[in-house]
Amino acid sequence: MTNHVHSAPLARSGWQNWRGLSGWNYYFLLKFGLLWTGYLNFHPLANLVFMAFLLFPIPNLRLHRLRHWVAVPVGIGLFWHDTWLPGPQSIMSQGSQVAGFSTDYVLDLVTRFINWQMIGAAFVLLVAWMFLSQWVRVTVFVVAIMVWLNVLTVTGPMVSLWPAGNTAPATATVTTTGGGVAPTVATAANNVVAGDIPLQTAPASTQSINDWLNSFYTSEAKRQTTFPSSLPADAQPFDLLVINICSLAWTDVEATGLMSHPLWSHFDIVFKNFNSGTSYSGPAAIRLLRASCGQPSHKNLYQPAGEQCYLFDNLAKLGFKRHLMMDHNGAFGNFLKEVRENGNMQEPLMDQSGLPVNLLSFDGSPVYDDAAVLERWQQTVKGEGSGDRSATFFNLLPLHDGNHYPGNSKTADYKARAQKLFDELDAFLTQLEKENRKVMVVVVPEHGAALQGDKMQVSGLRDIPSPAITHVPVGIKFIGMKAPHQGPAIEIDQPSSFLAISELVVRVLDGKDFVADNVDWQKLTSNLPQSAPVSENANAVVVQYQGKPWVRLSGGDWVPYPQ
Repeated sequence: MTNHVHSAPLARSGWQNWRGLSGWNYYFLLKFGLLWTGYLNFHPLANLVFMAFLLFPIPNLRLHRLRHWVAVPVGIGLFWHDTWLPGPQSIMSQGSQVAGFSTDYVLDLVTRFINWQMIGAAFVLLVAWMFLSQWVRVTVFVVAIMVWLNVLTVTGPMVSLWPAGNTAPATATVTTTGGGVAPTVATAANNVVAGDIPLQTAPASTQSINDWLNSFYTSEAKRQTTFPSSLPADAQPFDLLVINICSLAWTDVEATGLMSHPLWSHFDIVFKNFNSGTSYSGPAAIRLLRASCGQPSHKNLYQPAGEQCYLFDNLAKLGFKRHLMMDHNGAFGNFLKEVRENGNMQEPLMDQSGLPVNLLSFDGSPVYDDAAVLERWQQTVKGEGSGDRSATFFNLLPLHDGNHYPGNSKTADYKARAQKLFDELDAFLTQLEKENRKVMVVVVPEHGAALQGDKMQVSGLRDIPSPAITHVPVGIKFIGMKAPHQGPAIEIDQPSSFLAISELVVRVLDGKDFVADNVDWQKLTSNLPQSAPVSENANAVVVQYQGKPWVRLSGGDWVPYPQ
């Protein structure tokens, strides 16, 4: 019997220890699927480096396994970085506020992040990968896709893996549209400013959009509304009431079917293309209170502004008595503190004692009935006499996410709350019209409610100021006019923001339009300041560039906003 000698296989060198990606294939396939559908802010180079780290051959089996354990937190962090979810800076900045949420509201927010369709699709992808990996070297295809995605970032989307129309940049040059075009105001950063807005001629790229944004802020810093030093002797007194509504955008009005509500028929002027500039309450209120100057960056909102920028300060110098009114206590998020410190609204909060409580806020604080609050305002200004002038800033939040009825922890239906608010405002304006008191009412929301959400943010999340959140309905009503406006509201279609409101206030300061036999509405509403749709939060900026929304997170590159 012949004895066969079996020699041990030769030990493989380090360069022969290619073990593939194993389970990490599913990780990258999942990312590719989310990228394809527009749910990722994918960073190709960072993912390529991570893949190379996973593929690098390590002969020692123990070290190889240790690498996988080290890779787990890195992979989780990179996955988070690739999503549109708030970054660490944003989470830390909002941490104190989140801590103030009720437990029920936190649970409500958590459930919104669960997308059962996506979970089902991920499960199908998992089964498909497990099945195919028995016969196919999946790693080869995953590596090839990753390399191709990195090639696309260098060469541009000459050939693209994305669905048609998802990322193709627009090429048309956009100028201002609608309404009368205001005169050129300046040259900003060597870019021509036409109709108050720097032209967008360079092809879209991170550098060109950054350059344009810098020129925008340079231009805005030179803009302001000029108030007179005094009013004429025959000026007519009137009241200015600015109603600042939290969580109401055009998309929310459409989603709730309230576009045909009788409230809209009251307005003389409606801004159809108004940008609130942010998606958070504090910054929105500051921007409104500083409406008399051009739009600053988010960072500069919290720096001292020139005294000429504060709308209500300008009015106070002309004899308007200022009032500060809210249907809440202003404690959450230090809202009242921000209004005082950065909006220079130092008046004491209008008396809230005895007001009926309509809702409880997301932090459990009371939200007073707005009809009762408006009635108290009427009593207050009536007590001051018909010959006095007043200017009131009224902030209200019955539409804020998480508000609920007393005794019920579940978030109240948004449509029901919006219907009630619209009914109350409708009744209020009707009552004012009957009394014929001279009042200029300006309804301007802070931001939208993000009712429907999108590929970047779930319903209710507003960390990124998307156009759907910052495109808000603004209506103006003049009450007590001798010759009131007839017919449907005058629609302002040009891109506008708070400077246009300040300009309108200046145009009616002397109050003579209230007693005129005829009002030149064309003169009143033409050539209002235009403002490019630029919106900011602390860690996110969204702009319209060449007719398309672009987003930048935490100072990174500009990417098309997923549609």
